[in-house]
Amino acid sequence: LYVSNEDDSLVTVIDLTTKKAIQQIKVGVEPEGITVSPDNQWLISASETTNMVHWIDTKTNTIVENTLVDPRPRAVNFTADSQQLWVTSEMAGTGMVLDVKTKQPIKTIKLAVDGVTFDKIQPVGVVIDKDRKRAYIALGPANRVAVINAQTYELEKVLLVGQRVWNLAFSPDQKRLYTTNGTSNDISIIDLESQTVTKSVGVGTYPWGVAVKP
Repeated sequence: LYVSNEDDSLVTVIDLTTKKAIQQIKVGVEPEGITVSPDNQWLISASETTNMVHWIDTKTNTIVENTLVDPRPRAVNFTADSQQLWVTSEMAGTGMVLDVKTKQPIKTIKLAVDGVTFDKIQPVGVVIDKDRKRAYIALGPANRVAVINAQTYELEKVLLVGQRVWNLAFSPDQKRLYTTNGTSNDISIIDLESQTVTKSVGVGTYPWGVAVKP
């Protein structure tokens, strides 16, 4: 288990058998986004102030490479085949796609919404479907989710959800997408076949993360 420690610039490694911390990995300033590749080869830590993603070998728990990305990277996620890493940049209003082999960007997607000012477009959570057909990016105070063609990297559409959308999660069959909407205190449920928001469900105050049981 890996944990981001934003104020300490550390990633903590926890042994799941003993449930004890066994190592601290020094990373950049203000690490937040963190993920493990589906093939279990890479642990990625995104440092918001350093504007960098750190490639950590899970066998040795050491950083083998650092990649500069757009300002204030917030979330990181791999494609199901472990060939690409997607990174959102809150301040630049972008989604970046990195090639895992070269560890370098292959595409920067500039996100824009008609009628919404640039300062409101603050990408946070990102998920990519298992077939790498579409990616979905939460746009924060823009109150929308961007639907990206994951082959052409073109913006297909935007979906209006609740206020200050933070994070996203697929249903196990990937027929639905759930979003947490921080300031409207609800989640939105998106039908992915029709690409429409079908329902909002009230939850507690300021929801941030969401996880779905397999």
